[in-house]
Amino acid sequence: MKKLLYNQQIAPYVFVLPFVLSLAIFFVYPVISTFIMSFQEVLPGQTHFIGLENYRNLWDDSFYTALWNSSKYTFWTILVLIPLPLILAVFLNSKFMKWSAFFRSTLFLPALTSVVVAGIVFRLVFGSLDDSVMNTIRHVFGFETINWLGNGTTGMFVLVILATWRYAGINIVYFMSALQSIPSELYESASIDGANTWNKFWRITLPLLKPIAIYVITISIYGGYSMFTESFILWSGNRSPNDIGLTMIGLLYRSGIEKNNLGLGSAIGMILLMLTMILNVVQLRLFGLFKKED
Repeated sequence: MKKLLYNQQIAPYVFVLPFVLSLAIFFVYPVISTFIMSFQEVLPGQTHFIGLENYRNLWDDSFYTALWNSSKYTFWTILVLIPLPLILAVFLNSKFMKWSAFFRSTLFLPALTSVVVAGIVFRLVFGSLDDSVMNTIRHVFGFETINWLGNGTTGMFVLVILATWRYAGINIVYFMSALQSIPSELYESASIDGANTWNKFWRITLPLLKPIAIYVITISIYGGYSMFTESFILWSGNRSPNDIGLTMIGLLYRSGIEKNNLGLGSAIGMILLMLTMILNVVQLRLFGLFKKED
């Protein structure tokens, strides 16, 4: 037993085993089960295969609405939550920045807040009443009261603001960890060669941040299409006006849980999984991650 435990050939597999088991139990097995259920009609106490019927019934107005809403949300969150945290991280990492540690903690604090609590607060702030915070601010500038959560444009704006408030601090941490790993000698050499701040940022900082930027984009795509709790809390349920807050996970919840059609819900889940994987493969290919190094 001692020789087995101290065997250098077996030791790597022992250390990797917990990860492999957790991946198999919590990801591979559920995905396989969901894939099988997507071809079944699942009723209490019985299931039977119905072929591609669930996938045929999938393409209705609710599906296209949910897909469009999730795609818009993902697009806007990536557009905001990549450049904004990157710029803030550059400023916070600068040696000329005062109170840097305070601002780091402050910007990261929203990430520790419960999504439910944040959603309730934002629902009150962006309420439709005259005395809500945002409508009060509008009144100061002479604008009329609007129902922020009553139409698709302002509703999506609130969702993106909530995502920015809550997740910008996390992305700042990612970018700052990458910035602090860049050797200072590179900037010193560039300064000797006459490079200004913009040139150093464009020629040194951005290229070396590419790996972490790809990672942040990847998790942002998965996070954008898997958003559900924020929408559910903002509209006090899964029934927003004209489904302006319906997401892909919301549609899965509506079909699988509310309507007790787990087969159709599984089909939605499989489509969502394939969609996010395809989008991430495309963006990884665009960034040249699959290119062979010379």
